Amino acid sequence: MAIRHTMQLLPAFIFALALVLMASAAATETIHLKFYMHDIVTGGPSSPATAVQVIKGVVPLANDPTTYFGDMYVVDDLLTEGPDAASPAVGRAQGFFQFASMTEYALLLTANFVFTAGSQNGSSVAVLSRDVIFDSVRELPIVGGTGGLRGATGYGLLRTHSVNTTTRNAVLKIDMYLRV
Repeated sequence: MAIRHTMQLLPAFIFALALVLMASAAATETIHLKFYMHDIVTGGPSSPATAVQVIKGVVPLANDPTTYFGDMYVVDDLLTEGPDAASPAVGRAQGFFQFASMTEYALLLTANFVFTAGSQNGSSVAVLSRDVIFDSVRELPIVGGTGGLRGATGYGLLRTHSVNTTTRNAVLKIDMYLRV
C-alpha cells in the first residue's frame, strides 16, 4: 500500500522539482564587463614591467630565437576602462602565462581578474585558458568568481588592441560575459 501511495506522489514530486530548477535558472543574471589589460613586458621609469619572466624554456619556437617552449611570465597587469593606461583603473589581472605549445605561439593563461573599482569592486573572476596570441579573437573560459561574482561562469573574448613587437608590450581588449 505504501509503495502505491509513493508512486502516486512521484509525478507531483517531479513537477515540483522541475519548477524549482526553472526558477533557479531564471534567477541567473548575465553581466557584460568590458575593459583593457595592459601587459608591460619591457618596462621603464614611468611604466614598470607588469609581466616578468620567471622560467626560461629550452626549445625555441619556429624561427624566433627570443621565445621558447616553456617560457613562463608572472603578471600583475593593470585593467582600465579604456585603451589608454591613463584611463580609469578597474582592477588587476594577476597570475601567469606560459608558452605551452612547441609548434605555435599558444599560451596557458591562468589569472584572477581582480576588480577594484566600479560595480564589481571587491569581486574577482578566475580564468584558465589557452591563448593563441596571433588569433584575432581568443575565448577565455571563466571558471569561478568571488564577491558579487561568486560562482560566476561564462567566457571572455580577448582581442589584441595594440602591440609593440620590439618591446612586446601589449594592450588587450576583453569583453566578459558572466552568469551569476
